[in-house]
Formats: sequence, C-alpha cells, structure tokens
Amino acid sequence: MKMRNHTAVTEFLLMGIPHTEGMENVLLVLFLGLYLLTLLGNLLILLAILASSNLHTPMYFFLGNLSVLDIFFPSVSSPKMMLCLTGHSHTISFQGCATQLFFYHFLGCTECFLYTVMAYDRFAAICHPLRYMVLMKHQVCAILAVATWMGSCVHASVLTFLVFKLPYCGPNEVNNFSCDIPMMLSLACADTSLAQTVSFTNVSVVALMCFLLILASYIHIVISILRISSSEGRRRAFSTCSAHLTSILLFYGPVVLIYLWPASSLWLDTVVQVLSNIVTPSFNPLIYTLRNKDVKLALKKVIQYALLLFEQLPLDLWTGTE
Repeated sequence: MKMRNHTAVTEFLLMGIPHTEGMENVLLVLFLGLYLLTLLGNLLILLAILASSNLHTPMYFFLGNLSVLDIFFPSVSSPKMMLCLTGHSHTISFQGCATQLFFYHFLGCTECFLYTVMAYDRFAAICHPLRYMVLMKHQVCAILAVATWMGSCVHASVLTFLVFKLPYCGPNEVNNFSCDIPMMLSLACADTSLAQTVSFTNVSVVALMCFLLILASYIHIVISILRISSSEGRRRAFSTCSAHLTSILLFYGPVVLIYLWPASSLWLDTVVQVLSNIVTPSFNPLIYTLRNKDVKLALKKVIQYALLLFEQLPLDLWTGTE
C-alpha cells in the first residue's frame, strides 16, 4: 500500500459514541454513576478480603486480584471519557493513546488469565478437596498471580508495538472514547495486514486458550458434582461456581463482539466496548457478594468499622486528641 504523503499525526480526536449528539449530559450522569459504583464496590470487596482472616484463602486471594483489576480497568478510559462528555478537549496525544491501548490490553488480558486461574482453583477445590491446600498453597497462588500479570504485560507490549510502529498521517478521528486496535488500524496510512493478522491471532489465541482451559475445568467440575450423593452437597458445590461462570460470560461476550466477530457495526462495537469498560466491572462486586455469606459478613464489618471511625473523627478533631 502506498503511504499517503501527509504530516505525521501527533494527537488524536476522541469522537465518542456515534449518533449520540445532544445526549452528553445523560451519558455523563450514567457513566459517572457506574464508574463511582465500580470503584466503591471493588474497593469494599478488597478491604473486606484484607480485613477478614476468614477470607485469606486461595479463592478470595484471586478475587482480591480481580477487584484490583476492576478498579484500574475502567480507570484507563473513564476519566478522559468524562472530560469529553463535559465539553472539555477531545484530543489525546500520540503517546497518551499508546499508553491507553497498552493498559487496556494489559489489564484485559490479566483478567482473562485470572478467570482461568480461578477456574483451576474451583477445579482443585471440588475435584480434589483432600489435596486442595497442597495444590493451591501460598507459593503456588503467588506464582500463578505473578505469571498472570507478567504474561499479560508481554501480550500488551507486543500489540502496542505493532499498532504504534505504523505511521499515522491523517485522518486522526477515533470513533470511541478510547484508543483500541480496530479503530487505530483503520487510521494508519501504511499496510496494516501484519498488525491485523498478529493482533487478531494474539487476541484469538489468548482468549481461546483461556476459554478451553476454563471449559476443561468445568467439565471435570460438573462430573465431580454429579457424583455427589446429596442434593444439598450438589447445590453448595454449584453455588461456589455460579458467580465465576456469570463473570466469565460477561467478560467473553464483549471480547467476541469487538475482536472476533467479523461483521459487527461501528456503532455496536463502540457501545459494547464502552459498556464493557464500565458496566462489567461494576457487576462483579454484586455477583460475588449476593450469594456469598462470608463476603457479606466481612463487608458488614468493614462498613461498621468505617462508620465508627467517621463518627469519632469530628470529636477527635474538636477536642484535639490524637
């Protein structure tokens, strides 16, 4: 492909969701509310896990990692999106766009790997209960967590390098509130076939590999649960997996629509990506607490302690006591 002879782009314009002109105030209230709910919900989950010794188990260790991810993941694009919706500058620098894409895929891939590790944790707990604490001892959990984060860093680095080593010489309008691979490749003024092939293969292999490992884990889990003689035992075993399965469905749906679905529209891609950035992370605290008595009890203690501190703070300030 012949390169277009234009000045190199130094910044991009974030155009937002197509066909939503005049709805900025409504979208701002909606997305800001969801973002704050996401931060508060995941922060409470993280504090509950850290504060309660009953939750210092492998399952809640990985849930704590998920809460950290769900705090940072929407924070990659949400602050800039809020600024755009309030009428501030829609521009983002070339370096800022590259940074945004890197962290978007770094945190997204980490979440994908983390769901796979959580599926293995449930497999070990249900299929090998007597060996569970050996299979998931502290060293193993730490290695799995570090490998998850480091592997995702390599994945995101490769994608970011491939996308931003291409020349960009105009146009510079990104049809979204954030920079991502499909939109950026459409703006490049050189042959993008290598970047498209590698990025599609990379995302596909990671998503498919994780999905197959999760599927294999749950096939063994279902077989083990069906062998449990009591209906109460089967119900309890299924209940420990239901939250994880719900989160997986919410995670993989947008991934398929954005990166792997060949004929989706620009409007649908943009809406799905924006919603997956904010809505999905806000659901996870609800999913993991609604039917989990241990987490609910720990959250109740954290909230009571926070309220107690809040009540005592004005008195301490007034009397000057330490």
